[in-house]
Amino acid sequence: MVRERATQFPRLREQCDPAKGKRMHADDLAFMPASDLSAAIRAKRVSPVEVVEAVLDRIERLNPRLNAYCTVTAESARREAQAAEAGVMRGDALGPLHGVPVSVKDLVITRGVRTTFGSRIYENNVPQEDTPLVERLKAAGTILVGKTTTPEFGWKGVTDSPLLGITRNPWNPERTPGGSSGGAGAAVAAGLAPLAVGTDGGGSIRIPGSFSGVFGLKPTYGLIPVYPASATGTLSHAGPMTRTVRDAALMLQVMAGSDDRDPLSLPQAGMDCLAGLDGGIRGLRVAWSPTLGYAVVDPEVRSVTEAAAKRFSDLGCRVEEVYRVFDDPDPIWAPLFYAGIAARLDDSLAEWRDRMDPGLVQIVEEGRRISAVQFAKAAFARATFTEAVRKFFSQYDLLLTPTLAVPPFAAGLEQPPNRPTGSRLHWVAFTYPFNLTGQPAATLPCGFTQDGLPIGLQIVGRRLADATLLRAAAAYEAAAPWVERRPPL
Repeated sequence: MVRERATQFPRLREQCDPAKGKRMHADDLAFMPASDLSAAIRAKRVSPVEVVEAVLDRIERLNPRLNAYCTVTAESARREAQAAEAGVMRGDALGPLHGVPVSVKDLVITRGVRTTFGSRIYENNVPQEDTPLVERLKAAGTILVGKTTTPEFGWKGVTDSPLLGITRNPWNPERTPGGSSGGAGAAVAAGLAPLAVGTDGGGSIRIPGSFSGVFGLKPTYGLIPVYPASATGTLSHAGPMTRTVRDAALMLQVMAGSDDRDPLSLPQAGMDCLAGLDGGIRGLRVAWSPTLGYAVVDPEVRSVTEAAAKRFSDLGCRVEEVYRVFDDPDPIWAPLFYAGIAARLDDSLAEWRDRMDPGLVQIVEEGRRISAVQFAKAAFARATFTEAVRKFFSQYDLLLTPTLAVPPFAAGLEQPPNRPTGSRLHWVAFTYPFNLTGQPAATLPCGFTQDGLPIGLQIVGRRLADATLLRAAAAYEAAAPWVERRPPL
């Protein structure tokens, strides 16, 4: 139950709670969507102190089992919640996310809060500045409750590291929540903050979004500034992870816009992700591809995602199945990603090799063997691939695929068992192509396995058509709502 606190809150609740003395269960607050929380705080029905306390209580109880947070900023969060409540009582102008808790992935720098990048190399690193998106979230009124776990430097699609340990899936702690934003996905799914910041260089928002049963958006490249520059360059995006589509749209609206610290960031140019969110998607041309032409998909995943894709016909879309969309771009993505990681860590390898993730060491060594000519060839191939995908999207407004080829597998493994040999990317075959093109791509919960594990559907839109993608996701969410289902923790 919500704790009484020696603040203005008891008077606020007595004044505004129509139930007059009825206590709201803390778990209900912790799972309330951010847009609803913001409205309730503005209307003085809920206090930011109460909300933050509910979230911190769940973190205290559940994080030891899940390991979603590597740093919890409880003391500063409580101070900020007190200040946020005082602002409500004074009648101050409030930001669109005033008093709403948020987590930030530990690859994203935060002023005065430890940022380890999941590595012993940066175990005691405390940045002196916020990245632009964190500045904007704070200006909008959010309250940082902590940093979420990531594999070392975000190199893989699951979340474990020698420094931070193994992060676990709230739907079944024996399974992985995915990665590299695995802590963020687990935190949102488990009610450990309604908003989370993730990053995505090959699927790292969408992978844990799918495995954790939450909504995750990789926006058009450049909409959200990335600073400092990512080791993987223009493959890497930052974006929201939330329980509802509206919350993600609200986060994107707050975080988007150019910043001189990222010279490739784009102006908003009047983009409004919220205005038409409930406008429906009748008449959109939609391609459904169960394999993209090369992925080997688990039968249960295919069945659930195919049923979800058919719902878009019911929503008024013209849906066409397209078996082959393009050839597997793994040979293009891998040199760009691995070379970037190797360049970032090359000088550290001699000193830190024995204290790093062995898989990351292998990636650095692979990246070292990539020549400048091979890297440039991959960059040229990327441009050719991007143009081919652009032409495909001249025929369609959206592309639907499974988010991942497999359901959640055992925590602590890098790869799912009993899968095809060859590329380590086979199980994430649907995500990394759209880091090459920079298009918006999202995962939304579309069902569960027989074992009760989440399955995600990926929606891909045209470049800069993030609002259309979000509108499609919102239409699906309204037709097949998922937010009321909670992990059985």
